[in-house]
Formats: sequence, structure tokens, C-alpha cells
Amino acid sequence: MNSKRIILVVVIAALIASFFVFDLNQYLTLESLKSNQQDLAQYIQANWLVAFIGYLVIYATATALSVPGAAILTLGAGALFGFGWGLLLASFASSIGATLAFLASRFLLRDWVKNTFSKKLESIDKGIERDGAFYLLSLRLVPLFPFFIINLVMGVTSIKTLTYYWVSQVGMLIGTAVYVNAGTQLVEINQLSDIISGDLILSFVLLGIFPLLAKFMLSALQQRRVYKGWKKPKKFDRNMVVIGAGAAGLVTAYIAAAVKSSVTLVEKHKMGGDCLNTGCVPSKSLLHASKLAHIHHTSQNVGVNYAAPKIDFAAVMNKVHSVIKSIEPHDSVERYESLGVKVVIGSATIVSPWQVDIQTEDGVQSLTTRNIVIATGARAFVPNIPGLKEIDYLTADNLWEIREQPKRLVVLGGGPIGCELSQAFARLGTQVTQVEQGVQILSKEDPDAAKLLQIQLEKDGVDLRLNTSAVGVESSSDGHVLLVEFAGQQQRIPFDKILVAVGRQANLTGFGLEKLGIETDRTVITNDFLQTKYPNILAAGDVAGPYQFTHTASHQAWYAAVNALFRPFKTFKVDYSVIPWATFAEPEIATVGLNETSAKQQGIEVEVTRYDIGGLDRALADDHARGFVKVLTSPGKDKILGATIVGASAGELLAEFVLAMKHGLGLNKLLGTIHIYPTMAEANKNVAGNWKKAHAPQKLLALVERFHTWRRG
Repeated sequence: MNSKRIILVVVIAALIASFFVFDLNQYLTLESLKSNQQDLAQYIQANWLVAFIGYLVIYATATALSVPGAAILTLGAGALFGFGWGLLLASFASSIGATLAFLASRFLLRDWVKNTFSKKLESIDKGIERDGAFYLLSLRLVPLFPFFIINLVMGVTSIKTLTYYWVSQVGMLIGTAVYVNAGTQLVEINQLSDIISGDLILSFVLLGIFPLLAKFMLSALQQRRVYKGWKKPKKFDRNMVVIGAGAAGLVTAYIAAAVKSSVTLVEKHKMGGDCLNTGCVPSKSLLHASKLAHIHHTSQNVGVNYAAPKIDFAAVMNKVHSVIKSIEPHDSVERYESLGVKVVIGSATIVSPWQVDIQTEDGVQSLTTRNIVIATGARAFVPNIPGLKEIDYLTADNLWEIREQPKRLVVLGGGPIGCELSQAFARLGTQVTQVEQGVQILSKEDPDAAKLLQIQLEKDGVDLRLNTSAVGVESSSDGHVLLVEFAGQQQRIPFDKILVAVGRQANLTGFGLEKLGIETDRTVITNDFLQTKYPNILAAGDVAGPYQFTHTASHQAWYAAVNALFRPFKTFKVDYSVIPWATFAEPEIATVGLNETSAKQQGIEVEVTRYDIGGLDRALADDHARGFVKVLTSPGKDKILGATIVGASAGELLAEFVLAMKHGLGLNKLLGTIHIYPTMAEANKNVAGNWKKAHAPQKLLALVERFHTWRRG
């Protein structure tokens, strides 16, 4: 920062400090305005031009310095100059002051503003990128943040100065007019009877309903802008059409039908989506089989000996499919039609914001609908590795079709899916090599949690290759080889089958998003209400992100259904404050909220409390004496910010922390709750006990000790 900028910053700081040191705020009150009204009115009458310019300078300066009092100054403009001149004065003064604050932020205070308002800046940056000047207009009409924050934060965005000025002028005009009008009325109160004057009551009503009117007006402007060029039907066949019958689509349709709306659910493949057919259900069935196969390795610890199991892999896979079949009725066409949902099997295409065409075996069915919910899910992501797509590679989508157990399996990816399936196949007798590009498996988990699973995977026989990149696949009559790079050296890994488990990508094509101009970036871009650029078209589940869990898809479904059906009367922002997840390998790893890794990334200060499950009675009795419970709290307080559990039944144990965080219960409440002995759940109480020990009131305990010493005589 050069000397001129330093001087300007010092001057600005001095002016702000002077405002508070000399208590200038006392003059920016309604009482001060009332008491000095007559004197000010006389001065204005005698020195109109000087008073006008002076008031403009004072107003603009106060706004530029972001000091309190803008509302009183606006009321004062109406009280002293009348509605017409007062509106002209306040409108230009507020816009000029806001622009000066904007420029100061851009050229003098950029680093400070970025550090101080980083969270708000992220939100505003996204809004500017998405809607440009229209987003600023929406903030001026219905401010989500105080005006002074908008002035400062906008300065570090890409918006042009001239655009900022004129949008601010237009956006603040109506609100300024309401306040100026109120100012013309408030100063007329000289006795009690004046309070019931019609003009004053109207002014108060306008002050109260202006935010609602502004929100309605903004919504109308947005709709005209977004829906331009589309013809809206006068009548609709349906209240809602849901595309996709996975977790998000099923729950959305169910809720819509439950509130007696007319809803059609479209699915082109299988009801139940990935979770039922290729994801959660089959993978957990396979894990169950692998645990049974692994029993003979651990049963010896308690004096029970089993012979090595004989694996009938085809029978294992048949059992997987029988579990799927047993759950299918829960998600079937018949069940959902019995609930009032009209189910259509076919491929849906959105042809307008209010029309969906469905290609069925019998032809094309066209439906007009008030609302559309996109719940098309996701599929396995396949990286562009040379030679990979020339062989029959496996993903979590087609793995369940094989009937012959591979002798040598390569698993690409160290995420939850990769780890679960690596362990399952290794315990069933397959030689598994797992390749992960990162420094640890489960990159979102804390290193100490991931390390415990890594140790177990290696005990189970998994050849785990960390810091290793897949660079190619070679095929010959002798079989397949994966080429990898580790520490700058190329290595060769022969295999019979390769399983790609490096993540999932949203299904974004094939149903008309491009024609409607609905924006996508790995997922469908939505706002906090799950709405796309068209408020009546929403997205939920994996296709919407940011989480790809079945339970978050179901969670979003409620918001999608309600926000669609009851817009514009009532809408709800999606609550992502308490999101749990788990990896169901052995040991299980379950997390909710913050862990140490995410807290560090976000710059959040936390206090960490641990309890070693190895000391838990029930864990020792069940031969599960490994793992830990780790809780993150606000420093010095028992407020739970996050929890990680590693060990047997971690996913089940986590529910207590999810409930506590959702309803604001701290560790003291958990400590005061009776837990059955002996259970694994006692680990949750014990970690709360460890926190309490660390925060014991030592001075008070010293006094108590002296009291007991005195009692002994």
C-alpha cells in the first residue's frame, strides 16, 4: 500500500473514530430530530441551498463511512424538506455514499473486507456470477445483509462502478420513498390524537409491508425475465411431474400425493434407483456375506474354531439379488400407485417450463404441469485412462451381474465404495489390489480414522497402493495389466477384473436441460430452495448435490415437494446444518458435522475430546475393542460441532450425536442421560465424561476438599 492510500485509510479511520468519540450519534435519533425540527426548518427556509447541499454531504458521508443513522437521515429528509425534495435528496445522497463506500472497499480496504466478510462474500460472489446486476437489485429491494455490508462486499466483486451506482439508485428508490413519506408524517405528532391520523397509519403500514411488496415485485420481475419467450398453459394436467424414481424422486412423489396433489412419477429403468438396485442394498448384502466368511479369522480369539469357509460366489450374488427382490415391493409401481402417484415407465423430456413429454412403449405422452422436479440421480464416473474402455470394466452399476468370482481384482479409488468393496472381495477370497491417488483412503475423514480402516484392509489381504496413479491398461492373450505410477516409477499390476470406484457423476443429459438453458456444473445448479433458474423447476438428490447420500436425497425431497407445491405462498431453505454419513467397512467410520480436517480447512477453532473404545466393557466382551469416539466442541463449551466414531456399529452409535446437534443438546445433556450397561452406546456417554473431566472447576474442587478436611476434624 502506497503512502497516499495509507493517508486515505487513516483519514477514514479518524472520521469514523470521531463519530463515536464525540458521540455524534446522539444527533441521529428521532428525539433529536423532533426537538430541533423548528430550528432546522427556520434555517432551511433562510438558507435553502446551503442546507440542501449540507444535508446531502452529511448523508453521503455517513453512508460512505458506514456509521449508524441512515434511517433517521432518510426520515429527516422527509421531515425537513418535504416528500419531493426529500426523496430527491435522500435518493442521490444514499446512492453517492454507497458508491463511495464501494470504491473505498475496492481500492483501499480490499484485503480487510475479504477477511472480515469472507462467508458473505462467497454468497454474494455466487449471486453476481449467476444473476449479475439483477442480484444487486434484489439485495437493494430485499436486503439479505445490512446495507453497509453490501456496500463493502460489493467493492471486491467484479461488478462495474457505474452499474453499481445506477442499480443502487433504482433499487433503493422505493424503500427510500417509503421512509421519506414516513418522515413527513412522524414529525407531525404533537399530541396523542395525532397517532390515529390516517396518513400516519398508512406510513406505518407501508413501512411494515414494504419488504413483502418488494419481495413480490422482485419475484414478478424475475419471472418475467426468466419465462420470457415461453407460453404458459391456462390449465395443467398435473400439479407436479417428478423425473426419476430413486430415493429423491420416490419421496418427492409420495409427499406430493400425501397432500392431495396430482403427481406423475417417471422412471425409465428400475424403480428404487441406484440405492436399491446397484448401491446401498447390494453392497451391504455383499458386506454381510464377507463378514460371515471372515468369522473364522476372529472366532479363534474366543476359543471357537471354524474351518476355512468354502465360497460359492454365485450363491452369494444370488442372495444379493434376493435381498433386492425382497425390498422391491417397497418401491414398486403398484405401491406408489396405491398411494395416489401416477407412475409412468418411459423416458422424460422437458420441452417447456410447464410441459414434459414421456416416451413410452405405446408412444409419446405429453403432460402439462405446474411444477417439475428433476431427480435423475447419478452414475459411476469413469476416468479417461488409456485402454480402460476397451475392456469389460466393472462399476458399482454393473458389478452385480457377474456370477464368477474374479481371482485377481483391481479396485480404482479409495473412497467409501472402493473401501467397502475391496474389503468384501478380499474376505471372500479374491486377491485385491486397491489403487488410490491420494495420501490416504477416505480423503474426507480424519487421518486417524482412515488409518484404522487402512490397517484392517491390509490385514484382510488388500494390497493397498497409496499415492499411486493409474496411467493405462494393457490387454493381451495372457490377460490384463494396469499400469500405475508411484514415486516417479511405473509399475505393472496384472488383473482379471477391474472395478472403477473413483466417484459418481450426475445424470444431466437426455431430458431437455440444454434446451431450457438450465445451468449445470457437475450437478444441476439450484438456489437454497432447490429451484433452478425457473422457480417451478426444482432438482433433488444426487443430480442436485452437494451430497450424494440416499438419506440426504430423501431429506431434500421434502423441500422439493413443499417448495414446488406451495410456492409462492411459502418456501423453505434446505437445512444442511446436520449431515451424517458412514462407511460400512470394518471398522465402520461414521461422521456428522465437522471433523478435524474440515474444521482446519474452514478455519474454525475447535476443542477435541476423545474416548478410546478399547477400554469399553461391551467392546471387550464382544472382541470389538478398537476404535474411538471423537467429539468437536466450541472451545470451553459443550456445544457439539461434530463427531466421528470408528468401531463396531459406528453408524448406529452416531444417531445420538445427530439428534443432539439437531436439537442443540450439549455434552452435559449426554452425560446426564442413562445409558444401558453394558452397551456400545456407553462410549458416547464416556466421551462426554472425558470432556467434563477436562472442564472440572478446579478452584471449586479445592474449596470442597478443604470443606471435607474440616469435616474430618
